Amino acid sequence: MTTFWSLWIIVITVGTLVGCAVLLFWCAKDKMGVEEGADMGHEYDGIRELNNPLPKWWTYLFISTFVFAAVYLTLFPGLGSFKGVLGWQSSDQTVRTVAEYKEAIASAQQNKQLNQYAKELDDANTYFGEAFRSLAYNGNTLRSIPEIAANEEATKVGQRLFLQNCSQCHGSDARGQKGFPNLTDNAWLYGGEPQAIVTTIMHGRVGQMPAWKDALGEQGVQEVVSYVLSLSGRSVNAREAEAGKSRFVVCAACHGTDGKGNPAVGAPDLTDKNWLYGDSRADVTETVMNGRSGVMPAWKDILGEDKVQLVAAYVWSLSNTENNK
Repeated sequence: MTTFWSLWIIVITVGTLVGCAVLLFWCAKDKMGVEEGADMGHEYDGIRELNNPLPKWWTYLFISTFVFAAVYLTLFPGLGSFKGVLGWQSSDQTVRTVAEYKEAIASAQQNKQLNQYAKELDDANTYFGEAFRSLAYNGNTLRSIPEIAANEEATKVGQRLFLQNCSQCHGSDARGQKGFPNLTDNAWLYGGEPQAIVTTIMHGRVGQMPAWKDALGEQGVQEVVSYVLSLSGRSVNAREAEAGKSRFVVCAACHGTDGKGNPAVGAPDLTDKNWLYGDSRADVTETVMNGRSGVMPAWKDILGEDKVQLVAAYVWSLSNTENNK
């Protein structure tokens, strides 16, 4: 925070408190020069105004708020860049990367600094860390994803972790949205096997669909789009689709000659009716013409391995339990 903004906050805060104190002092004095309780000669809706002082309890309560404000602003941050004599902070706002964040948290915990967020994380790890591990491990042996998913308590914990960390993109019901995969069906870009899901969550994914406008031209793009739409049973111009079939050779390297995709590179199956970026002709044309770029962040350093296993088990269960079939 710059010196200007620090002074700005100090002046406004202290000025407001001083102004309220002056107003209270002014109102507490009898400036009317008449006897206490005397009629002031004013009437509003049948209510007569009397010369009565402010209630003592109200005045003392107001004074106590000034005392509290003075103590609070001395102990805790609030007056510009002044950090308070206790050195308390809600969190370290200077970090910019996950590595800096982890380093700042470890430093605050090691030095016993009054960092509220670091303390809460430390308390949570102490209290819940063993619980997460006991759900993910059997002794020192890591449980399989189906085994974890069979544990109702483990899937509930995995669901809560999902809601906290994954629902922003995939939705609270995990059904995704445009550009973010539906996790409740069986259409998996990188494979829906347990280990594939763990790898995706642990290390993230970077998907890249190149733009084909320059290579194919606008007419070529339209022909490829017609052919691609025909693969999933859509009604298209037969002549365009036939011309697009020969052009599809440039797409086959990723999607396969049959268009069924390749989980090894995250290339989607084009023969089903699951479209990540929309199934309208305009959406598919946009994809082929200008390409797409999707990033799934890595969660290993954020959640840790135990929590990743629980989230993976929950996600796997969405499309692999009897209740979801």
